[in-house]
Amino acid sequence: MTENTKARVNAYTIDGDLFKVIINEEEQYSIWPEQKETPAGWREVGFTGSKVEVSAYIDQHWTDMRPLSLRKAMAANAH
Repeated sequence: MTENTKARVNAYTIDGDLFKVIINEEEQYSIWPEQKETPAGWREVGFTGSKVEVSAYIDQHWTDMRPLSLRKAMAANAH
């Protein structure tokens, strides 16, 4: 493994690192390294922690895996 590859892998996999929960306009959640800038199209929800903690947060809050646009379309068709 080259030093560049090792650094890239470690940035996302070191145990003990802090991560943040981010969400996009379709209300899909993701885990992102806390020290990294949030990517375009995503916003922070205000929760940070270990991978286990942020995963538990997402499991608790992302209960409907359908994108927001699909949920809206299905609701419109139901009426």
